[in-house]
Amino acid sequence: MKKIKKYAAAGVDIAEGDAASRIAGKFAGTTFAGRRGRIGAPVKLPGGFAGILDFGKYFLVTGDDGVGTKMEVAERAGKFDSLGADLVAMVADDAACLGAEVVSITNTLDAAKLDRRIVGELLRGLAKFCRAERIVIAGGELAEVGDAVRGMVWNATAIGVVAKNRIILGDEIRAGDAIISLRESGLRSNGFSLARKILADEFGANWHSRKFSGKKWGELLLTPSKIYHAGILELVGRFGEPRKIDVRGIAHITGGGIAGNLPRILRGKLGARLDNLWSAPKFVDELIRIGKISVAESREVWNLGNGMLVVVAAKDVARTLAILRRRKIAARVAGEITNSGKIEIE
Repeated sequence: MKKIKKYAAAGVDIAEGDAASRIAGKFAGTTFAGRRGRIGAPVKLPGGFAGILDFGKYFLVTGDDGVGTKMEVAERAGKFDSLGADLVAMVADDAACLGAEVVSITNTLDAAKLDRRIVGELLRGLAKFCRAERIVIAGGELAEVGDAVRGMVWNATAIGVVAKNRIILGDEIRAGDAIISLRESGLRSNGFSLARKILADEFGANWHSRKFSGKKWGELLLTPSKIYHAGILELVGRFGEPRKIDVRGIAHITGGGIAGNLPRILRGKLGARLDNLWSAPKFVDELIRIGKISVAESREVWNLGNGMLVVVAAKDVARTLAILRRRKIAARVAGEITNSGKIEIE
């Protein structure tokens, strides 16, 4: 992926990040042989949203992520209770893309200086959202690291399970399948370096206290991520439960946007035509306007109102939408799979 001018100006080099990811993946791959023929042997999955380990009768799915610089916004606003939703969404929704039920999360908080009040707010929120998803907080680590960090860094690892015959890899996707978009009302935990730079350039150091449409910018950027994990499990079934919908592929729209994430589940020469996506939240449109961000860059940095894409056969659309809406997840048909080999957004 090419370096993008505005995002690079915010201190983020996408090309360098992609290169670093490839290096990390290369060295991770050198560890796979040690478990060949043993419990926990890794399953290679190009483009997958989480790691897969073979545990005999089932696959164990594991993944790691964090809230990124959304934490800096929380520190400015003095509000930490909703970041738990972002942490759960980042790791549990990645696992759900493979059809896995997340059973546990561990988390690590690195801070220049620990504050019991802030830790309490963060963990109270995390516990609330984990309970709603039936996820156990199995452990964690609090580290006071002085000037090694500015502020706080909060990451988590999720562990999930999925039956071997129920894993979703995208290999059943066919041209003509429907793409259903699940609505997102915020930025999730992606593109905050750019958002913060835009607002600081426009309003100065206290940008988080300035208002748009009656709300402070700090509050708008802290809009908690929608968690789709339980809704997806309503479709595909929790571990040991029957499947209601034959979901063929799921893409979590995080960093890289639709163009960077939908191709991860498409095989061969498949593409997609998306002509009915959700519109971006109004405050995101305002960020794009005041930051003079191009359409192409906004699509590569933010989800623009579309937090997850679910691929099902056309015959399963009505039942899929009904189940998701019962879970209070706004969903609509956004397009279809094609043989074009391209992601076309209209």
